[in-house]
Amino acid sequence: MTTKTITVTLLHERGMSAIPVPFDPKAAFGKVRAPVKVTLNGYTYRSTIALMGGHLFVPLRRSHREAAGLQGSETLAVTLELDTATRAVTPPADLVRALKAAPPAWERWQALSVTHQREHVEAVEEAKRPETRARRIDGAVRAIAAMPARAPKAPRARR
Repeated sequence: MTTKTITVTLLHERGMSAIPVPFDPKAAFGKVRAPVKVTLNGYTYRSTIALMGGHLFVPLRRSHREAAGLQGSETLAVTLELDTATRAVTPPADLVRALKAAPPAWERWQALSVTHQREHVEAVEEAKRPETRARRIDGAVRAIAAMPARAPKAPRARR
């Protein structure tokens, strides 16, 4: 397994956090936008190296930062390991029913990236009240059904 451990200062600005990547991920992992398992402060999560504005980084969502017990500006060792496992999101049954009942929402759901699927699922599952959950499901179905059609993503072969 390809692994790289680096010592970096986390970036934290306007509520957003990221882990800078000070090496060439293509040389280390075979591609720039490499899927990785990130371990920091004893906590591990899955992500993808991003390139934005000429800078390489790994996103550090608030939920991950809090689970790792971090404020967002610490200097610490971070381990990035190439993640070759399949990524999939299992939507809750009520969201699946609503998507399938509103063609072409289900087909468009299947074409969404894992990140976008996860964001919709988290919004639904984090609702505290049934009415909020129903409203979030309705909003997700309308937004997904209104998206332009795309071909479903084929599983990628990992090298």
